[in-house]
Amino acid sequence: MAREPLARFVLGTLSSPGQNPFPGLVVADQVRDLNAALGVPDLTALLADWDTALPQLTELAGPSGPANGWQPLEGLRVHAPVRPRQVFQAGANYRQHVIDLELAHRAPDDPRTEEQARAEIAKIMDRRAAEDLPYVFTGLPSAITGPYDSVVLPGWAAKPDWELELAAVIGRPAYQIPEDQALGYIAGYTIANDLTDRATVFRRDMPAIGTDWLRSKNAPGFTPLGPWLVPAAFVPDPGHLHLTLTLNGQVMQDESTKDMIFGVARLVSYISQSARLLPGDLVLTGSPAGNGLRWGRLLRDGDVMESTITGLGTQRTRCVAEVPR
Repeated sequence: MAREPLARFVLGTLSSPGQNPFPGLVVADQVRDLNAALGVPDLTALLADWDTALPQLTELAGPSGPANGWQPLEGLRVHAPVRPRQVFQAGANYRQHVIDLELAHRAPDDPRTEEQARAEIAKIMDRRAAEDLPYVFTGLPSAITGPYDSVVLPGWAAKPDWELELAAVIGRPAYQIPEDQALGYIAGYTIANDLTDRATVFRRDMPAIGTDWLRSKNAPGFTPLGPWLVPAAFVPDPGHLHLTLTLNGQVMQDESTKDMIFGVARLVSYISQSARLLPGDLVLTGSPAGNGLRWGRLLRDGDVMESTITGLGTQRTRCVAEVPR
């Protein structure tokens, strides 16, 4: 007997003016308060028992669910969908992005043509995908902000840049799980813009230390998230999604997750070998080519970014300069 398809819905964190945020079940332009319906204070609590919650959500969203308890989405503020305890971020995970970075930083006396260099770097990426390990570091939950909130550019950030990314949201505790089971630990997906100050990525005072992700990526609001948590059941193939970021209406990033060197399952499995993933945690999967460094155009006061990923919605954030204290 064929299984009935799940009712289409997304999850979010919303609030009415002057009220505390609540976890919401969103169907079309209507919202159901899940605190009232299921007694969960936020989506992190819902994800703590995701296997039980998913069929309940499906029933609430379906035609046999209660007819009352819905309210219009219009007029509600949309916050970041989840407040994770841990944020894991993959770096250098898109082939074209890494190739562009390598070309931008090659030595002035490199005898190769651009085509030759690009071909050689592409071969290295193929070998890396087959033989090497993902590059993952951790971020701070305090950097997360809502999908439509303004992003404050700190006065010390000389080269703030955008990085549109697919984010996987963990739905079950995961530790040392195999790659072929990893997707089963993901509750859903959302959009992240993992902003980076390029001027502070590398430590100039102590080059041997390498990168300084604390300073370059974790200013308050440097990770706009959302608008929605889309259940994994509605994302048939996370390796075949299109990402687009525009800056003031001009397309800057335009790529498919097919260009990832390490796919979502590989990343989740790899992280779980060292760390215990918890429900609600985020796994940011890296950013494709087209960052500001590539275009020679970094973020400025008044810039507006719009980020879209297939089936996950669109976030829109405005950059504002920090007011000196």
